[in-house]
Amino acid sequence: MATTPLAVNELPAPAAEREARGGATAYLKLREAIVDGRFQPNERLVEADLARTFGVGRTAIRAALVRLDQEGLVERQPNRGARVRLVSDREALEIEEVRVALEQMLARHAATRITGADVENLRQILDEMTARVEAGDPLGYSELNARFHEVIWAIADQAVASTLVANLKSQSIRFQYRTILQPGRPDRSLREHAEIVEALASRNPDRSEAAMREHLSRVVETLEQAIARHHNR
Repeated sequence: MATTPLAVNELPAPAAEREARGGATAYLKLREAIVDGRFQPNERLVEADLARTFGVGRTAIRAALVRLDQEGLVERQPNRGARVRLVSDREALEIEEVRVALEQMLARHAATRITGADVENLRQILDEMTARVEAGDPLGYSELNARFHEVIWAIADQAVASTLVANLKSQSIRFQYRTILQPGRPDRSLREHAEIVEALASRNPDRSEAAMREHLSRVVETLEQAIARHHNR
């Protein structure tokens, strides 16, 4: 007697749970790979290849691509598959300008909640960032820079703003690598981060907000210069 295949939502509980775990794993791995630059803008994302790379099923990959399309990291086109979405120069600048507004607010909140242990954590990250600059490792510096900002978001304890800025930052990460490679930028960036730490350590919301605004305004300015140089090649 023939049996009717079960729909995904009719799978036995263990199978449904495995399917859900596989989808979550695929999403996290693929998102990380895009944000880290392992997949380049406009690069095709072939479901079968991704399934082999990440060791999950194509259904899980398809679900991950849908989520990443909703987040703006992937672009899905009918009958053409999916690609890593290319962020335009103009959009990158707009993203960074929105980040200025959100992160200065987060710095302000962080100044009212920061503890001595938080300050020491930020200073330790700053020491590691200094070591990366001295070693001439701008990409390693960028990774620590991301952690530095994430620690401040966590201290601020503003879930909505933190989620928004994290999504914005993931879309513009490729442009941030470009800015840190600009001559003299790592040294200036380091000084700006040091001022942010001191402002937060003073628990002064106005000073902390101003320090974050100054830092990210310089990021926008450097990005503008980088884009101009790129177009003048």
